[in-house]
Amino acid sequence: MKIKNMAVSGMFYPSDKNEIVKLINEYELNIKNDTSYISRLVIAPHAGYKYSGFGAYYALKHLGGKNIFIFAPAHKVYVEGIALCSYNYFETPFGKVQVNIEIIQEIADKFYANYCDEAFETEHAIEVQLPFLKYLKDDFNIIPILVGNCDPRVIYEIISYYYENSNNSFVISTDLTHFLTDEKAKKIDNITAQMIESNKSENFNREQACNASAICGAVEFSKSKNFSFIRLDMRNSCLVTNDKNNVVGYGSWMLYEGEKNNFIKKYYSSLAKEICLNSIKARGNLSNIHCPAVFNEIGASFVTLEKNDNLRGCIGSIVAYRELIDDLITNACMSAYKDPRFQPLKESEIGEIEIKISLLSEPVEIDFTDEEDLLEKIVQNKDGIIISDLGKRAVYLPSVWEQLPDKRIFLYSLKQKAGLSPEHFSNSFKAYRFYTEYI
Repeated sequence: MKIKNMAVSGMFYPSDKNEIVKLINEYELNIKNDTSYISRLVIAPHAGYKYSGFGAYYALKHLGGKNIFIFAPAHKVYVEGIALCSYNYFETPFGKVQVNIEIIQEIADKFYANYCDEAFETEHAIEVQLPFLKYLKDDFNIIPILVGNCDPRVIYEIISYYYENSNNSFVISTDLTHFLTDEKAKKIDNITAQMIESNKSENFNREQACNASAICGAVEFSKSKNFSFIRLDMRNSCLVTNDKNNVVGYGSWMLYEGEKNNFIKKYYSSLAKEICLNSIKARGNLSNIHCPAVFNEIGASFVTLEKNDNLRGCIGSIVAYRELIDDLITNACMSAYKDPRFQPLKESEIGEIEIKISLLSEPVEIDFTDEEDLLEKIVQNKDGIIISDLGKRAVYLPSVWEQLPDKRIFLYSLKQKAGLSPEHFSNSFKAYRFYTEYI
């Protein structure tokens, strides 16, 4: 029996398990509005617990599965492709964690990977995840994989192959930017977050994260399944050191088997409406709002106000360009007080209005040859439609189908809304479809 001894216990995390439990209890106090969702793939940071322990624990808390694949960067030894180990167990302050040697051997055979115990001996990026996993789960084993100079496609193929078994789950162990100023780090880390959250890894730069290949492989897998990464935490070392000249960034996400807006609707409908109501009451002057990190993802929304079943205001964003929390706050306030079709909402009316929210997907251009072809391709009762031509633009949410159920009338009315004649059409006419989750 071959055991991998702890290499960074007492440095990256406490050697006493009781001290780790104390930290976990503190983390739990800082987790607000959590969901019951169990994910099978998470992205978790791997720095010392005082820097990124909260984000790592928060991600791993949502992780299901019995066989846990941990993809971590090889910091100490150069690795070409991926490296596997021959250990039977990894030691932790909570006891030993078993390695699934059968899957390890299968990966070696199927994906032409080599064993390299030397790369694991002093590596921290796997080890720091294990105390949290051992605390959280009773029955599990690990498949530790170190990622070096590796094509992201290899990670994608491993995840794709083993995801078919619901007993398998995956951890991408990574930190974000290293040793930049606080300002530069936040800018780049936000770009990284947006790429992960939009399933776009094409232009991902290795300098953005220390396990870029594994991140890109996971993002491509998410894209192939139309899944979504839900942000759990974003921070950097400046919060601990107060040093803004030399920071390291950390982020954690969990993979949701569906669209992000569906996740928000399922778990945070009441919170989203509460944010809008509070914005109306405060006339948009909300600050220091503590909400789940998914609300800090870029998002587009329409906020509709109704009074006695009649429209009382509706303002929104067609394209996502700011954090969803800011979009909701601004659009709720604008709907109440700046919709040019209505008088500003009176304070006495606030208790009489009903708030409805539409969360918009990213618009996708519709390819068509002429107006008849466009009408054929529009999906009735499902598509939200944006049109643009001659510098004019208009949008109808999918809910408009309730009032305009005929495709042709729907499109003609949308043209009129844009300031075009119903019969207008040209070679420069463009149309885009989007979908909404309706709260």
